[in-house]
Amino acid sequence: MSTHTHHTAPTQFIEAAGVRFAYRRFGRHDGIPIVLNMHFTGTMDHWDPAVTDGLAKEREVILFNNAGISSSSGEVPTSIEGMAENAGAFIGALGLSKVDVQGFSIGGLVAQALTQQRPDLVRRLVLVGTGPRGGEGMASLTPEAQAIFGASYPEPDHLWKSVHFTRSENSQAAAQRFIERIRARVVDRDPLVNDRVAPAQIEALTKWGAPREKPFEYLRNIKQPTLVVNGINDVIIYPVNSWILERHLPNAQLILYPDANHGSLFQYPELFVAHVNLFLKA
Repeated sequence: MSTHTHHTAPTQFIEAAGVRFAYRRFGRHDGIPIVLNMHFTGTMDHWDPAVTDGLAKEREVILFNNAGISSSSGEVPTSIEGMAENAGAFIGALGLSKVDVQGFSIGGLVAQALTQQRPDLVRRLVLVGTGPRGGEGMASLTPEAQAIFGASYPEPDHLWKSVHFTRSENSQAAAQRFIERIRARVVDRDPLVNDRVAPAQIEALTKWGAPREKPFEYLRNIKQPTLVVNGINDVIIYPVNSWILERHLPNAQLILYPDANHGSLFQYPELFVAHVNLFLKA
């Protein structure tokens, strides 16, 4: 068991595919590690320590910044497939031949594409707050997302109270606790992303979400056991898309958390960790 936690794991760097990837590793050293793919404009420091440290009690957790994100070099690809290729190169550079993969939001799109590209590499898949190619409301940012990301906030982190949580009293209380947790790491924090990241990620999202004929057929080729998780009130990627994933993936199960927006895993971190650990051990 590593002595490091989410707050103390040092940022390390490794070269692959012409990119200097920033990453952190902590948790148990035995078994299959889990690699986490982050949301829109997020960095390693936007993961919730209650989630990552919870997962680390059972397995090794690997956080990383994909190409062009924060402390990693290079440019953000303008396709999900390009992001997935970089993720595969990063995992390969670590010398890992089998991993579990968790993807949140745009990271869930990357996780799907990575599993398609490298089915030999991915053992099990956790998809959170995400959707399929050509999913409903995924050809552009939803109207709610445009309003949230276009608004002004007294502090940058307060954006995530609207992105990840509902307006209910209980959800906003959970939002405040989440903000306090992600601010708790004070040493070796990731810098915020530069102004080239969001446009590139939006272009990639637009390509993925564009309407097409038989958009969900590709999901039949993802044979890995998959856990699909979302909040019942997600306004960033509508929860109907989680149902589509569960419906069309050959070996999937779906959990929807109540009174939860996009960041359901951050509103219910202990419950989420318990569900993921049960799934990964099944």
